[in-house]
Amino acid sequence: MNASTQAALRQQLNGRRDRLRLAIETTGEVEDLTRLLQEVDRALGRMDSGDYGQCEICREDVADENLVANPLLRYCLCELSAPQLRALETDLGLASRIQAALLPMQDLRAAGWEAHYRYRSAGPVSGDYCDLLTRDGDDGELFFALGDVSGKGIAASLVMAHLNASFRSLVALGLSVQELLDRTNRLLLDSTIPSHYATLVCGRARRGGEVELCNAGHLPALVVRRGRVDRIESAGPPVGMLGGQSYDVQRARLEPGDTLFLFTDGVTEARNGDEAEYGVERVVSIVSEYHAHKPRDLADTCLSDLEAFRSGKRQHDDVTLMVLRRTGP
Repeated sequence: MNASTQAALRQQLNGRRDRLRLAIETTGEVEDLTRLLQEVDRALGRMDSGDYGQCEICREDVADENLVANPLLRYCLCELSAPQLRALETDLGLASRIQAALLPMQDLRAAGWEAHYRYRSAGPVSGDYCDLLTRDGDDGELFFALGDVSGKGIAASLVMAHLNASFRSLVALGLSVQELLDRTNRLLLDSTIPSHYATLVCGRARRGGEVELCNAGHLPALVVRRGRVDRIESAGPPVGMLGGQSYDVQRARLEPGDTLFLFTDGVTEARNGDEAEYGVERVVSIVSEYHAHKPRDLADTCLSDLEAFRSGKRQHDDVTLMVLRRTGP
């Protein structure tokens, strides 16, 4: 493993340790959290001793991409036979197709809005979540959600599927945006292990241009008005991390031609050959300069710039963009 990859993994583990300690301090449900914190501490200890990234069975190096997907990994696939490996590949292919079927309709037009998204997994399955929907018989509101599950791989993709089912079921109940996020948080706490949580932006865009939005630990949502970019920052912790949370709703009004732009950290944390990060400021610069582009073209421009920045370096994290443009009066 090269030094830059190990440094990035150490940073990720330290961040996870800090979040777990905060969660233990603020909640009474500490047994599972303490056990996970001990796993993180042991992984950091293996880094210090030089044993990190070695399979505990065969002592060979675990592939870097597998450690990036799960920094707590302690084993490789050394014990799997050739038929078992082929069966695993088949299962992953099926899981990828199932996950693709959960994605919303592309280029959706509803309630005076046009929406386009891009969803690029770093592996067979993704931990990013993206959704767009309207309630049956209601063309006055468009609901949207974009999130990023902690970790990667199959476990993260299962949490993504859980978020998809929860969000769609809750929207059908006619809840407010705040209730949507509060209940999503409780459902995720009740049904997943504490090692997995999700940053999440969800909201509702109305025909008159009003947007209600909750940001749970996610990157800022960008409101683009004729080149001026305002940020809607996080107003609470990720969902599935802490109980008893109530998330504040933030509001904005968009005129025809204005855009709401959402993205995951697979964009901002992408690195080039010099190990420099793409960063939020570059996203802001791109959407400001090309704000007049249609949603699909704006997404194309952003991803093209990201690829040029990466300069052929491999994609290590899932990348998701969502562009919502107000079209109607």
